[in-house]
Amino acid sequence: MSETAILSSKFQITIPATVRAARGWKAGQVFALIPKGTGILLMPVPERGDLAGIAKTASAGGYRDRTDRI
Repeated sequence: MSETAILSSKFQITIPATVRAARGWKAGQVFALIPKGTGILLMPVPERGDLAGIAKTASAGGYRDRTDRI
């Protein structure tokens, strides 16, 4: 899928409908803009509830803390 968009005089970009539909993006959704080389990476910011349980199998041991010495 290759789509283009034009930056308006108000510095706004409209994301093409085909891209929005393919990703399931909705009006009012929050996005993070991450600098990447000469461009940007557009990432939706997850809702807090969507993050529930993603680390339940993670081990709490074996990680360094700020108080650990090298």
